[in-house]
Formats: sequence, C-alpha cells, structure tokens
Amino acid sequence: MDIESDSPTRAHTAPFRGRAVSHTYGLAVVAGPANGARRLIDEEEIRIGKAATNHLCLADPTVSRFHCVVERAARGLLLRDLGSSNGTQIAGCWVESAYLSPGVPIRLGDTIMKVVAAEAGSSSRATDETPARILGESPQIQKVLALLPRLASSGATVLLEGETGTGKSLLARLLHGIGPRAVGPFIVVDCGALSPTLIESELFGHERGAFTGATDRRIGVFEAAEGGSIFLDEIGELPLDLQPRLLRALEERSIRRLGSTRAIPINVQIIAATNRNLHRLVEQGRFRADLYYRLEALQLTIPPLRDRPIDIPILVEHFCERTRANVHPGVVERMKRDFAAQPWPGNARQLRNAVERSVLLQAWSQDDTCLRPVRPGASGFHMTMEGTDEPAFEDSDRQAFSVPFRVAKEKAIESWERSYLSQLIERAQGNISHASRLVQVDRTHLRELLKRHRLGRDFE
Repeated sequence: MDIESDSPTRAHTAPFRGRAVSHTYGLAVVAGPANGARRLIDEEEIRIGKAATNHLCLADPTVSRFHCVVERAARGLLLRDLGSSNGTQIAGCWVESAYLSPGVPIRLGDTIMKVVAAEAGSSSRATDETPARILGESPQIQKVLALLPRLASSGATVLLEGETGTGKSLLARLLHGIGPRAVGPFIVVDCGALSPTLIESELFGHERGAFTGATDRRIGVFEAAEGGSIFLDEIGELPLDLQPRLLRALEERSIRRLGSTRAIPINVQIIAATNRNLHRLVEQGRFRADLYYRLEALQLTIPPLRDRPIDIPILVEHFCERTRANVHPGVVERMKRDFAAQPWPGNARQLRNAVERSVLLQAWSQDDTCLRPVRPGASGFHMTMEGTDEPAFEDSDRQAFSVPFRVAKEKAIESWERSYLSQLIERAQGNISHASRLVQVDRTHLRELLKRHRLGRDFE
C-alpha cells in the first residue's frame, strides 16, 4: 500500500487477529507533556483530546480539543482521527483511521501513546473506578473547562471556589488526572473533618517522641503525596494557627515534621477548595491574608447549576446511566424535560441524588404508574405521582393542622423512609450489602434504619 507522507490517508496496522476486545487493554502515554497518563479501554468509544470532557484528556497544546477516538470494533481497536489540526500518526504513517496493535506508537502532536495490556495500563487517570469528567455545554462551564489544561500543566497552587455540590472535588481529581502528576498519588484532606490537635501531624508528619502518644515516626500528607497532588478540601476550616505553616510550605516548597529541625523538600501540587468566601473571612480576621493571596493567584470559580440550566438535561441523562437501572428512554426524556422546565435551587450533587431517587422509585413500581422526577420546591424537593400534584410518601394535604409543624414533619419523613426502605430491601431481595451499594448508604447505618422501621432483622 502506498502512503502519502504529506496528507492523512487510511491505513491498517495489524489488528488483534480475531481476539475479542474486552477490558484487557488500555492506552498509556509514553512521551510528551502528559507522559505517564493512562486510560483503560472500558467503553465502546474512548475520546481523546485536549478538552477536559474527553475520556483521555491530554495537556498538550499541539493536540486538538477533540483529536481522535478509539472504538472497540468487531475486528479490534479502531482509531479514527476527528479532523485534528496536527493529524495522527501510527508507526510513522499519517492516518485517518487504522486498527491498533499493542506496543505500536501512536503520535498526536507532541504526545506519543501505545496500546498496552491491562496489567500495565488499567489504572485510570482518576482515582475512582469511573474517570473524572465534567459535563456541560453552557458557556460558563466551557470557560472553566478551557482553563483546566493550562492550570493542570502549570503545577501551581489552584484555588477552587463554589457552592456545595458544584463539583469541586471532581474538578480537583480532573486537574490532577490531566496534568503531568497524574501518575503520582492524589491525596484528599478534609480540613473540616480533622481534629485540630491532629491536623498538623496529618499534614506534616511527626518524629517519635514529638508529643505524648507519638511512639513511632510518621510521614505526613506532604511526603506521602510526593510527585502527585494534595486536595485540601474546605480549606476555609483550616485552624488559624496552622495557616502560617501551610503558607511556609507553599513558599519554601519544604516541610518539617513535628519534633524535627530538618527541612524536607516537597514536590507536590496543592489544589484547595472552599464553599466559603475567603475574602470575607480575611476581613473578619478568621483567615490569614498572606495565605489567601498566595492561594488566589490561580483561582477558579465553579458556577452553580441554577446559572447554567442548559446543562441540566445532559446531567440528568448522565446520572440515569450511572444508576445502571433499566430505564425506558421515554422516561429519561421526560425526566430531562421536567427537570429543565423549572428552576433548580440545588447543584449537581443534589440533582444526582434527585435523579437516582426518581429512577429508583420508577424502576421498582409494582404497577403501571410512573413517578415524575423529584422536583424542587420552595421548601425542598418533592416526589409526585404522574397525573397528580400530591406528594408521594406523605400524608394527605387534607390532614388537619392539629399537630405542631415539627411533629408533622417527623411523621412525614418517617412515612417516606419506611416506604423507601421497604422497596429498597425488596429490590435487593433481602441482601443488605447489595442494598447499601444501590443507594450508597453505609451498611451499618442502613441496618439501623431497617431495625428502626422494623423492616427485617437477619438480612445479609
């Protein structure tokens, strides 16, 4: 076959020769700005490019936003170029589409990657089982996504601001996953959940005998995350007396363990997040100004979902897929329409919970009546039966107001919980472990709820 070297053409490298393509292969970046990045080929189509919404996001300016895709076709793994600016080469040949073979170099701009066996390439860029992705088509979210490759490749400290549930932790994982530190650790520190007496040791470590109870030497988060990233969630909750030590670590790029005078160099990227107004905390004397100005050098604000309603249908469809329930496409379309048709007071996390609850109840309905999605209201969220405006799992609105509001509320919640849990345990066929995974509730807590409502005793 003659191949023109100055223009893309169709070419075929040796395919997988009839072997079934399963979750046994991955893509590994072996050279370029994103060296070390990996992505398991665990979907029918893996999108690759510079945009943060790709399955494999490459922080390489010579790669197009949507450069190419790798498909799991009948004959093997098929790569298709998506009209990229700098083209795609396989084994030195310019291609528009080609079947891939393990170990053969694939060049996208300055990035070179290969197909590898899962043992060497099964680790996703994100630390979760599902790779981190930010979904949305609104100008607000696209502006955020456009900045991510530059922030990730810089290695500088980044401050993420936004309301609870906007996706700050997901964005932090994505920043880590598309940057040059993706092969290193990603360690999360919840500054609001740590004991004030232990947080210093947690961050910086301690030597044996540094304080009462320090029977052994311990390395802190900064040392454990060497070569990777630290996500300081809710940094506004960091104790005031500890803030100078964090500032010194950021400025000097070194730390000292408690009880030690030796400076230890650190090589980590700090990603901080808060749902509070740090500038206001500075004015109130509750956050150090010098640390704030050090953090805000690279600041990214995530817009709330109410400011980008165009993204609601996209997120609804994504959350429906995540439930892995057999939801009729017509139900999904109705949910997308209903959620988008009314103001949404919450954020993406609240929307996810509402969609999962709607899918759960719709899927477990014992009759032909379907439930509309949870809808936002002035005082919270309601579940309504199709064709009515009466909330499900609540007492009738015709009840007399003869009891205090608190009592009525507790009674309604109790009724809803019992109905929800009874359907849950029926769906899980009495398997409490399966039930806890379905609704993402701790098994011990779920067992206590079932016991409280007398819905069962010996579920395993």
